Amino acid sequence: MPAVRFVDVFSDRPFRGNALAVLHDADDLSDEEMLAVARWTNLSETTFLLAPTDPGADYRVRIWTIGGELPFAGHPTLGSAHAWLEAGGTPRREGVVVQECAAGLVEVRRDGGLRFAAPPLTRSGPVEDAELAEMVRALRLDPADVLEAAWVDNGPGWMGLLLRSPEAVLACDPDRMRFAGMKAGLAAPYPDGARDDDVALEVRAFYSDGRDFGEDPVTGSLNAGLAQWLVPAGHLPSRYVAAQGTVIGREGRVHVTVEDGHTWVGGATHTLVTGERPA
Repeated sequence: MPAVRFVDVFSDRPFRGNALAVLHDADDLSDEEMLAVARWTNLSETTFLLAPTDPGADYRVRIWTIGGELPFAGHPTLGSAHAWLEAGGTPRREGVVVQECAAGLVEVRRDGGLRFAAPPLTRSGPVEDAELAEMVRALRLDPADVLEAAWVDNGPGWMGLLLRSPEAVLACDPDRMRFAGMKAGLAAPYPDGARDDDVALEVRAFYSDGRDFGEDPVTGSLNAGLAQWLVPAGHLPSRYVAAQGTVIGREGRVHVTVEDGHTWVGGATHTLVTGERPA
């Protein structure tokens, strides 16, 4: 069985989604070794599959960036579930995979694809004026283009900004030096509900840990938080498709459904590379 899988998440076209490295049977690795692997892959996240500690879980995952461990992240959730199933994992419940992560148990449904139930926001509500002003300056946005802002943090720390138009989202060119230590998600609905390809929302995600700056190709956690904010506020319908990664040459498509009080986030998953861990 391959011990390492590189999974493309949130795109039907190979190499156009968000890449994830998944290491199977990683119970023997220390925190230091996991961090070293994450820094070596140099992806936005690398995950490690372990035996569950919660009796209600099918497997446990630890999610690492080059800067440290995350309690939850979206594309690693889908990519890890995909890899676990492809490796022969059998869920306890038909059609449902239960993932254990630092944020708790996350349900992943299998119904023509994979989609996860968004965890509750750990921080929500309006952004203080001073924090918003600093973010707008760091993103080099025209303040008139910012319609609303809210915290949409389910672990990674996202601040969400609703912009006036998709064009304003795509034109954003952050000041990398001023952006240090920030995480922001920009979003704007398309007029008339959706484009010809059914995309209703344009999204971009920027992050910095104080050392490195980047734009995340396609972000499940951010899209989950945006949906938990924008759907109840009436800015989006209960079912829609978001595009992300457009500016950096990706074709991310995130499928969001809000039903029965739960927000579900899904998208395509494909294994593109497999390998073995050295003895």
